[in-house]
Amino acid sequence: MKGRRRARVVALEALYEIDCASHAPAVVLHRRITENALTALSAEFARHLVEGVLEHQDVLDDFIHEHAPEWPLEQMAYIDRNILRMAIFEFAVDGSTPVKVAINEAVELAKGFGSDSAPRFINGVLGSLVECKDDIAEAALAVERES
Repeated sequence: MKGRRRARVVALEALYEIDCASHAPAVVLHRRITENALTALSAEFARHLVEGVLEHQDVLDDFIHEHAPEWPLEQMAYIDRNILRMAIFEFAVDGSTPVKVAINEAVELAKGFGSDSAPRFINGVLGSLVECKDDIAEAALAVERES
């Protein structure tokens, strides 16, 4: 498995644990990175994803809720919502990952960790959010300015 994909898996595992067990993010991330023996570059990318998702979680969740209203976040599978958060962060907030790559990576994560219907669900929600990429980035920037 390539470095960035491994980093995404580690980031997803960390976000899942943080979300469902409310464990301390720094502790979870350090343990996950160590257990998976990530290279320094991959570890930095995993850290960037986790910290970015956590910092912008409210904005990300607002847009997910808006584009998947039939699936309230609290009823959505932990894995699915964290895959969505990571992908949206990557293509809209961080902006360093091309949209198609972020969506493809999210679908691959859903295939590996989600239910049978997760890949289609993830692809559909992210596909509808692509049109809002600039709005998401703007909302995230506004939150950063406030902090």
